[in-house]
Amino acid sequence: MFLLLKHRDLFMQLLKRDVLMRYKGSFLGIAWSIINPLIMLTIYTFVFSVVFQARWGTAAVGTNKTEYALLLFIGLIFHTIFSEVVTRAPGLVLGNPNYVTKVVFPLELLSIVSLFNALIHSIISIIILLLAMFFIAGQIHLTVVLLPLIYIPLCFFVLGISWFISSIGVFFRDTSYFINIVVQILFFVTPIFYPVTALPESFQPLMMLNPMTGVIENARAILFYGNLPDWVWFIKTLGISLVIMVLGYIWFKKTKKAFADVM
Repeated sequence: MFLLLKHRDLFMQLLKRDVLMRYKGSFLGIAWSIINPLIMLTIYTFVFSVVFQARWGTAAVGTNKTEYALLLFIGLIFHTIFSEVVTRAPGLVLGNPNYVTKVVFPLELLSIVSLFNALIHSIISIIILLLAMFFIAGQIHLTVVLLPLIYIPLCFFVLGISWFISSIGVFFRDTSYFINIVVQILFFVTPIFYPVTALPESFQPLMMLNPMTGVIENARAILFYGNLPDWVWFIKTLGISLVIMVLGYIWFKKTKKAFADVM
């Protein structure tokens, strides 16, 4: 927060440039931020609920395809924030060599810009989700006002990972290839297509160590079920994410002194 306040003007300039560059030269422009999640949602819903006949949870009576699509969409929205920021991280510093030579330029701001770019597009997806819930179910749960709380541990976690990976990417140029594989693996071991309760009990504690699990499950509780978040789970997720962010920041600050020597 202090970093943003100190460099707020620079941050806004970088964020504006980052958002505009994302769709530069494309015919549909920012409309892709709506089209892309809808296409992916349609594909995944068809594959898992129609082809594989997947149902939500372990109940004998599963959810219908519309409910499954909404639950799936919530998971996709939050995982997309993670995947976008993390897959961009290895090239953040490498892609801006001119900033490295400027001693006064806060390189750690690049990860924050990348995160906020992803957050902006996630808000568009959230609006689409809420509109769909209103037209399908006829209501939007009042618990939606608690949604900003869910973003806090997500931002901490993603930011810490981004700082760490963007630093590693400077020294090891193969980092991006490795990260792409890891993100694909995490896509299936994060409860996006299924709830945690669908797993054997012996695997559930291991799954709960993943901060994304707490974020996605609490987001579903708030948005789909109209329940309050699991506060114990929220505090644990927040604590783990905060530690990761602090460690990532310390690592980045320690290693960025050597960036100019290897670029």
